[in-house]
Amino acid sequence: MAKHIITVLLILVVSTPMGFFAGCESDAQKGAGVGAAAGAGIGALAGKKGKKTESALIGGAVGAGAGYILGNESDKKKQKKEVNELREEMNTVIVNITNSNGSVSQVTLRKQGIGYVGPRNEFYDHLPTETELKPVYGF
Repeated sequence: MAKHIITVLLILVVSTPMGFFAGCESDAQKGAGVGAAAGAGIGALAGKKGKKTESALIGGAVGAGAGYILGNESDKKKQKKEVNELREEMNTVIVNITNSNGSVSQVTLRKQGIGYVGPRNEFYDHLPTETELKPVYGF
């Protein structure tokens, strides 16, 4: 019974610092912190009598390294996604077309090479004007 109480207390002591990781800037930092705490807890529980501190230190170091690696990969994926979204945004132009009833239709064009591609995959060798797009997309 006393062994169970010690185990529960050890888990609580090790997991409590995880609340402090909420302020971490990156997934790599969060992963390292959570990995260190989890690794230390597992190392302490799995360690032999008299070597629990050493086991906790080794577990913490291994956990921190593994957590950092996993978190860093997550950071790389997020950064790549943000770069692709920014690139897409920079290569997009919206032309507003005023329709005969006063409403406005928006035509999204993508920059491609030296020209622009319309929603129906038509290619323009220049940025088309509202007048050029109105017969196709306006009313």
